[in-house]
Amino acid sequence: MAKETTYEEIVRNIKNKVYSPIYFLMGEEDYYIDRIADYIMDSVLNETEKEFNQTVLYGADTDIATIINGAKRYPMMSKYQVLVVKEAQNLKNLDELVYYLQKPMLSTILVICYKHGSLDRRKKLTAEIEKTGVLFESKKLKDAQLPGFIASYLKRKQVEIEPKAAEMMAEFVGTDLNRMAGELEKLIITLPSGQKRITPEQIERNIGISKDYNNFELRNALIAKDILKANQIVNYFEENPKNNPLQVTLAVLFNFYANLMLAYYAPEKTEQGIAAQLGLRSLWQAKDYMLAMRRYTGVKVMQIIGAIRMCDAKSKGIGNASISDGELLKELIFMILH
Repeated sequence: MAKETTYEEIVRNIKNKVYSPIYFLMGEEDYYIDRIADYIMDSVLNETEKEFNQTVLYGADTDIATIINGAKRYPMMSKYQVLVVKEAQNLKNLDELVYYLQKPMLSTILVICYKHGSLDRRKKLTAEIEKTGVLFESKKLKDAQLPGFIASYLKRKQVEIEPKAAEMMAEFVGTDLNRMAGELEKLIITLPSGQKRITPEQIERNIGISKDYNNFELRNALIAKDILKANQIVNYFEENPKNNPLQVTLAVLFNFYANLMLAYYAPEKTEQGIAAQLGLRSLWQAKDYMLAMRRYTGVKVMQIIGAIRMCDAKSKGIGNASISDGELLKELIFMILH
């Protein structure tokens, strides 16, 4: 009996030719939905078989009756046929798929790509999918999980990345995993022959982020309460506003201090305990929070979160007629450090 499963398990089963009659791929994160659908389309059938037995439909241009009729078709000169429905969130009467799932064709691999949302777990359709095949929910990664994603992605390509370099990429690209994969592929191409390790210097050269003056370094200066370094970075940001927009800096600071607030509530104030509380993939990330907990009280962190929100509002013109982004950031950093 199939069940909801992980991305890694799905890929491993497909690689081992263990197929399900239906793969219902849903959720907010497009990246894993696209990867699984592409992997099925690339690997189940050979090029000759694909000609007659691989079909792609789009939710806005088809209906459930067409999908069910297509799924009930027998493959031609092949053991399987692959039917992929993209943008299935645009389909009407999706619940009618239940009738097909009660007696699916075992020679059909039906892949439903349902993006930007998820099925109601209480529905009969959900229960039938779980009973018959694979139900996979692709969830958005949290900011704190990005460095882990970057390291895992590169490891599959036999490339390592230094922790600081991973943080720089996470901060620069954000949680759009398709864009992140594209930027990482660019970095791999630019690696000198024989080199299998990405450093902050390479990111500075090829992506255009300063390795010394970025939001990651600003956060580190604030954790260490290094007033000189923090002010140097803020001055650099003020002089280079296009490459260092205030909104991005505020988002990085807000995420850090909001997580720091959560860290105070960790049952165990150890690296392992904080990593578990915040959903961090590596213990070295937890060290930053442990250090910050020694430098800031819970009350101060609450005040900082309020000040970041106020700074964000002022940057959008609320209660602020004339103060520049650079001045707003200087005020905020002064408040955080004193």
